[in-house]
Amino acid sequence: MQVELFVNGQRRTDDVEPRLLLVHYLREVCGLRAANVGCDTTSCGACTVLLNGTSVKSCTVLTVQAAGQQVTTAEGLAANGELHPVQAAFRQEHGLQCGFCTPGMVMATVGLLSENPHPTEAEVREGLEGNFCRCTGYHNIVRAVLAAAGGAGADGAGGIAGDDGTADGERAEVGA
Repeated sequence: MQVELFVNGQRRTDDVEPRLLLVHYLREVCGLRAANVGCDTTSCGACTVLLNGTSVKSCTVLTVQAAGQQVTTAEGLAANGELHPVQAAFRQEHGLQCGFCTPGMVMATVGLLSENPHPTEAEVREGLEGNFCRCTGYHNIVRAVLAAAGGAGADGAGGIAGDDGTADGERAEVGA
């Protein structure tokens, strides 16, 4: 089946199997590797991309469902050699460990901030609940989102106000 869509601003026309998931299309047909295959069950969020500006888990979307739409991956965020503000904030605030979940976290953050440009820490944690990181306590991820939103978020002592006390490197749920 032939499908036409826009990936990172570029028009694409490809023949695909009707059952091909968008994450596999992006990785195998387009050669874009940022959207990771983590669970294939929508549990982890490693495959998060933007579909017409809304964050979606690309392991739950068929490529044919994305026909005619705009798909943005982490590779498509930077412009003119400059990191997107969310990417820059994740870098500045060390919002990553191994990096596997990072593209999905970044894309979920872009979606979150487009809906709520000035979230509280609690809203950030709730907004990223569907994205799982196995490496961190989410401390720096939350700090990065708040920094990208333009809010300091820090309590002046290097922590997030109301931090749950989970040390970096410990495993914890975002919404915890």
